[in-house]
Amino acid sequence: MGKRKSSKPPPKKQAAKLDTMFNCPFCNSSKSVSCNIDHDKEMANMHCSQCPMKFECRITHLTEPIDVYHNWLDKCEEANA
Repeated sequence: MGKRKSSKPPPKKQAAKLDTMFNCPFCNSSKSVSCNIDHDKEMANMHCSQCPMKFECRITHLTEPIDVYHNWLDKCEEANA
C-alpha cells in the first residue's frame, strides 16, 4: 500500500498595493503628488509636480505614503475651517 497524497495548501491571496501617487488637493491634477519618506530622519515630504505646493510632516516607522497624504488633507481642512 502506498501513502495517501496530501493536498496542496490553497494559494495565498495577494495583498492590495497602496497608491504612491495621489491627486493634488490644490490644482486637482491627477496622480501628480509624490511622497518621499526618509525613515532615518523620520520626515516625509510630498510635492506636486504641477503646482508649487509642498507638505512635510514627522513620521514613525509604520507610516505609509497614504498616511502622509491623508495627514496633508486633514491639515488643509483644519486651515480652511
